[in-house]
Amino acid sequence: MNRYMKLKKKPNAVIIATLWMMGTLFSFMAMAIGGRELSGGLSTFQILFFRSFIGLFIVVILLLSTGKTQVFTKHIGWHMARNIAHFGGQFGWFYGIAYISLAKVFAIEFTLPIWTAILAAIILKEQLTGPRIIAIIFGIMGMLIILRPGMGVMNIASVAVLAGAVCYGLSHTLTKKIAGFDSPITILFYMTLIQLPIGFCLSLSNWIFPTTAMFPWILIVGITALSGHYCMAKAFAIAPATVVVPMDFLRLPLIALLGFFFYDEDLDLFVLIGAIVMLTGNFINIRAEHQKQNKTI
Repeated sequence: MNRYMKLKKKPNAVIIATLWMMGTLFSFMAMAIGGRELSGGLSTFQILFFRSFIGLFIVVILLLSTGKTQVFTKHIGWHMARNIAHFGGQFGWFYGIAYISLAKVFAIEFTLPIWTAILAAIILKEQLTGPRIIAIIFGIMGMLIILRPGMGVMNIASVAVLAGAVCYGLSHTLTKKIAGFDSPITILFYMTLIQLPIGFCLSLSNWIFPTTAMFPWILIVGITALSGHYCMAKAFAIAPATVVVPMDFLRLPLIALLGFFFYDEDLDLFVLIGAIVMLTGNFINIRAEHQKQNKTI
């Protein structure tokens, strides 16, 4: 019996997955708001340092409760490469949060499947199937609609977020490889451990000691950075990607509304259209992959 049939026999699985995705949406939006609030007083590198500091504290507690042996790995080089790429992705994301609309940052981030598909084909030798090529084409079209190069819309912050999405694509590709020999908690441990000194060293030249008012936002950024990915992983474990991914798209209209009401950001129709184009290509690919898996079961 395939996963889809199991899901039909357990309709509450969709409800449970939806609840986990609500946790994902809340986490990513809270992290974006936290990053925006901190950007007025801290540099992007310093925000990343505190993000890793809080994250490492949480991961160590989890390790103490699940088994300290998981901190050992024979593939530290892969972890180093993954986390350098991931740090670059985080920098682009948080830098964009400080200078452009929240909706635009989230929309540009939706280009991630493009870069992941391309890099997985190069690094992991995964096949570029017809649906994946369609997703790449739709993704590029959506990206051009959002950025509109040559029309005065594109700026350094937009480029930083786009470069960050490429870095995230490389990070996700390397995560696929690392997941073959290390556990998720091990990956999280080395993510926070490696990125902590990177953020600290790069923030020293412009170090500012956080004010009391900043500490709640620092905690929010550090906690939601982990909770967002955890909730999404739980949703994917319960329901197919064809159910989860459309729910993830709700991040865009929700963050656009938050930006509109709290930061007086304009509701850009081009951002919404571009994101829908990218989502369409991504959904076509995911549905094709889902059907392919069902045929092999």
